[in-house]
Amino acid sequence: MRIAYLTGEYPRATDTFIQREVAALRELGMDVHTFSVRRTGDEHIVGAEQQRERDRTFYILPVNPIRLLLAHSNLLISSPVRYLGALKLAWKTRQHGLRGTLYQLFYFIEAGILAREIHQQQIIHLHNHFGDSSCSVAMLAAELGGFSFSFTMHGPYIFFEPHKWRLDEKINRALFVACISHYCRSQGMIFASADKWQKMHIIHCGVDPALFNIVNHNQSRKSLLYVGRLAVVKGLPILLESLAISRRSHPDVLLTVVGDGPDRSNLEQMTEKLGLSNNVKFVGYQSQTEVRQYMQQADIFIMSSFAEGVPVVLMEAMAAGVPVVATQIAGVSELVENGVSGYLVPPGDPVTLAYRIDQLFQDVQLRIAFGKAGRAKVEQEFNIHLEATRLYSVMKNALSD
Repeated sequence: MRIAYLTGEYPRATDTFIQREVAALRELGMDVHTFSVRRTGDEHIVGAEQQRERDRTFYILPVNPIRLLLAHSNLLISSPVRYLGALKLAWKTRQHGLRGTLYQLFYFIEAGILAREIHQQQIIHLHNHFGDSSCSVAMLAAELGGFSFSFTMHGPYIFFEPHKWRLDEKINRALFVACISHYCRSQGMIFASADKWQKMHIIHCGVDPALFNIVNHNQSRKSLLYVGRLAVVKGLPILLESLAISRRSHPDVLLTVVGDGPDRSNLEQMTEKLGLSNNVKFVGYQSQTEVRQYMQQADIFIMSSFAEGVPVVLMEAMAAGVPVVATQIAGVSELVENGVSGYLVPPGDPVTLAYRIDQLFQDVQLRIAFGKAGRAKVEQEFNIHLEATRLYSVMKNALSD
C-alpha cells in the first residue's frame, strides 16, 4: 500500500511516537510518504532519525505561488463538481467569524496543494495524526482529490473544542479513526452517531521494548526524571513543590528535566525561589538515544500533568523498568496500574506526589517489582510492532471494503 502521513509539523522532538509508527509500517512493507503543513524548526532535530525524516518530508508551507495556482486549477478543471463540493465542505465546517473563515481559506489552499501532490505520487490513502487543523486540511484534501482519509485521535485538547474543529464531521467522513485509548474512543463516540462507532479502533501509540535496558535498582541514586514539554499544563509547578517537600527527607534528591517549552524561564525562576537550584537540572531537548540514557540513571519517573492522552514517555520509562508516579487523568490508568507498575496520584496534589516518591525511594524491592510489571505491560499492550501491525490490518481491511 502506498499511503501518505500528514501532521501539522513533522518530525518534532516531542512526537517521536509518530516517527516510530511510520518506521514500523515501512518495516511491514507499507510505502509511507510523509507530509507536513509546516517545516520543523532546527530545535526539533535532536538526532539522526529526525534529520532523515525531515529530509524526506514534503512541506506545504511556505506556499509556492506557481505550485498553488497549478494545483487548484488542475483540480478545478479535472473535476469541477468535486472541487465545488470541497469548497462547500470548507464553508460548512469553518469556524464562524472573519478570523475562522480566513483560517479555513488557508486550510483549503493548503489542501489543494496536498491533494495535487498526493495525486502526482499515486498515493491511495491519507492518514493524519491529531484532530485539529492538520485534520481539517486532510479532510478537505481528500474531498478535493477524491481519495480516502483517516486520522489518529489523541486528545485531550481536541475534546476541549470539539465543535470548533468539527470532530463530528471528521469522524463521519473518515475511512476509520484510530483512537489511542478507550478513554479517547469514548470521548469521540460522544460526537459520532452510533452507526459510526464500529470504525473507531483502539490502536495504542507504542515503543520498541527491545531498545530499553532494564534499570538496576540496587544502586539508589535518589534520582527523579521528567521528560516532556516545559509548559504549565504539564503540572511542573506541582512537581517542583513536591520536590521541595521530598528534599526534607532526601536532601540529595535530583530531578532531571528533559525537554523545553514556553515556560522554561518561569520554571527555572521557581526552582531558584524554592531553593532547589542544586536539586534540579534542566537539560533541554535530547535525542531518543540520550533519553534512553537518562532513563538508565533514574530511580523514579514523574508525570505531573493536568492533561494527557496516554503519554508515550511513560511507556518508555516502564519499558526501561523504571517505576512511575503519574497523575490519574484521561487514559493514563489504561497504561499505569496503580500499586502494580507505579502510583497514580490526584492532579495538582504535591503532598501525595511527594509521599509516593518517598515510598519508592525507601523500598528498593518495590521499585524492582513495579519496574518488572511496567516492562511486561508495555511488551504486551504498548509494543510499537504489535500496534503498527494492528494499524496495518485496520487500514488494509478498510481500503479493501
